[in-house]
Amino acid sequence: MNILYYIIFALAYLISLLPFRVLYALSDFFYLIVYRLVGYRRRLVAKNLRDSFPEKSQDELNDIERKFYHWFCDYAVESIKLISISPESLMRHLVFTNTDAIHRLFAENRSVALYVGHYCNWEWITSLPLWFPSNERCYGQIYHPLENKTFDRLFLYLRQRMGSGCIPMAETMRRIWEYKSQGKLMMIGYICDQVPFWNNIHHWCQFLNHDTPVLTGTERIVRKYNHVPVYIDMKRIRRGYYEADMRIMTLEPKKLKEFEVTDIYFRLLEQSIRQAPQYWLWTHNRWKRTREEYNLRYDEATGRLDIVSSVEELRKRKAQPSHNI
Repeated sequence: MNILYYIIFALAYLISLLPFRVLYALSDFFYLIVYRLVGYRRRLVAKNLRDSFPEKSQDELNDIERKFYHWFCDYAVESIKLISISPESLMRHLVFTNTDAIHRLFAENRSVALYVGHYCNWEWITSLPLWFPSNERCYGQIYHPLENKTFDRLFLYLRQRMGSGCIPMAETMRRIWEYKSQGKLMMIGYICDQVPFWNNIHHWCQFLNHDTPVLTGTERIVRKYNHVPVYIDMKRIRRGYYEADMRIMTLEPKKLKEFEVTDIYFRLLEQSIRQAPQYWLWTHNRWKRTREEYNLRYDEATGRLDIVSSVEELRKRKAQPSHNI
């Protein structure tokens, strides 16, 4: 396993040393393979786009689809570039704005929860510690460990190279409690547009023309520890250059209604996507869990979810007449 890792790392490192113009030439070549030849998840992408933008013509949807695959290949080579890019260069390629507001929060002894989506190059957001240098604060991002240990190790290297630590999802609450008990301020990033597991669905919202189950764990942390939720509004200025505006969602999350912070995030993310839809991760099967299936799995008598049975079994069970008197 270690030998395989070092072989892959060496190859990726050599590729990362190439200048951006060469990397983007490789990206253009990969686009032909991924989109034209292999057609990676094209049916899913087409369905997601069609369902999300019913008001758009087929020509408009096709244009977004082509632009998405171009960007998707750019994202891949840009992520590899993280292996060797210098901090100074990365700060030129991704500029954070409204940082003064975040500095004021730190001065007021407030920790920050970053709400991030799979939009533009989210991997480069791990460069945030470069903009807020301090040994007295903890910087990190919540991540789901990959099953492939070799690639998991590689992505850990990429994501931690600029000073931001990776926190396994299962250890989130423990780590945050530890940082708080040590009296440290935090800036923790959460990618919040992922699909929750059935037993983690506690809220639904309207998102891109879908009735969407959403993760609410970040909001629970924000409300429990009174962290300030900040939305990363990322834009692609041109190829290889991004701008990320740090938008404070609320200064008093505890005063908002339950799930309101989550709803604000999804409204802001949808605004970003609608402005330039080609930069969201459309290959992600975001709407594979529906409310109809959730209702089939939910047992009102016990308040539990059946996450084992197939949909067909659940439908047959629901159709059976009740013998309760």
